[in-house]
Amino acid sequence: MTTRTDFSNLAFVRDFFHRFLPNSQAVALALILGVGSVLIYSLSGLLMPVLASIVLAYLLEGLVEKAERRNIPRLPAVYLVFSGFMTCLGFILFVLMPMVSGQAVQLVQTIPEIVKTAQKEIMRLPVMYPQFISESRIKEIMLAIQQELLRYGQEVISSSAASVLGIVTAIVYLFLVPLMVFFFLKDKKLLLGWFVQFLPKDRHLTIRVWQEVDEQIGNYVRGKFVEVFILWFVSYVTYSTMGLNYAMLLAVFMGLSVVIPYVGATLVTFPVLAVAYIQWGVTSDEFMYIVIAYSVIQAIDGVVLVPLLFSEAVNLHPIAIIVAILFFGGLWGFWGVFFAIPLATLVKAVLTAWPRIEDKVVENIY
Repeated sequence: MTTRTDFSNLAFVRDFFHRFLPNSQAVALALILGVGSVLIYSLSGLLMPVLASIVLAYLLEGLVEKAERRNIPRLPAVYLVFSGFMTCLGFILFVLMPMVSGQAVQLVQTIPEIVKTAQKEIMRLPVMYPQFISESRIKEIMLAIQQELLRYGQEVISSSAASVLGIVTAIVYLFLVPLMVFFFLKDKKLLLGWFVQFLPKDRHLTIRVWQEVDEQIGNYVRGKFVEVFILWFVSYVTYSTMGLNYAMLLAVFMGLSVVIPYVGATLVTFPVLAVAYIQWGVTSDEFMYIVIAYSVIQAIDGVVLVPLLFSEAVNLHPIAIIVAILFFGGLWGFWGVFFAIPLATLVKAVLTAWPRIEDKVVENIY
């Protein structure tokens, strides 16, 4: 015997197919997203310079548009913005990276001393808490850690030969990426016109999704770059003024920590406190000053910078952010983590703009 619930379910299924399948705009959007995702996922290794150039050109386009709104013609605006971009790139390559790499080498050279100091502190645990852990167990743990560090060092040495190819590839990218960024900015209308001719004619839904995503992702990514710069600069000035070792390296960690929401701030705490502990000890005033300074910087970032820079960004639930970080980070590594929130914004915009079933049909389900 067929019940009222069965008829409601059949009506829901029928309405679902009638509403979605004939909708050419929804089909076009699904095809664009599907084909784009497959191409990016399968060709990301080969086309990484192109993808990086598109992202950088997209970020710089906002500055070009601001210059145009000040009555500057587009071509001079492109030259002006691109000159600033090359200046920043030169600073990163010839000033920031040598300092960071030099401090990283110094930190690696002090790892045996750090391990030795940590081992002394850990060996005190069986004396202080004999009921929880024994000395033999501590020695087993320390031996396992030393073996793991030795294995990691051997892997680094064995991969040094392959690093030559990586250096050559990086040099090629450093030439190609800025060149493509310039032409993406200069010939934006020409390239977009060529690309649009391959899209379906019935693309109103796709345009509506893109307009929402363009505004929100642009605000988020540009704000994130500003946040990284401010946090790096403030951290470097603070740590160098207080005499903390590896100030530039730790400041870079501080800046990059905001790339991964929630997780990054937690991870960067350990190297900052570890360096301060090795340098001064946990009972010194300097260590407490570093803890206070670090806490103040994180508080300013969360209370002032984030609301100020991302007031127009989409509001995503923390669970959605964490799931996006895990999913896209697993697909594309660091860049997947960096663009996790913009990609989650894209998903949300698609779900928001997607054709929906009438409320009456949904009510009949229950």
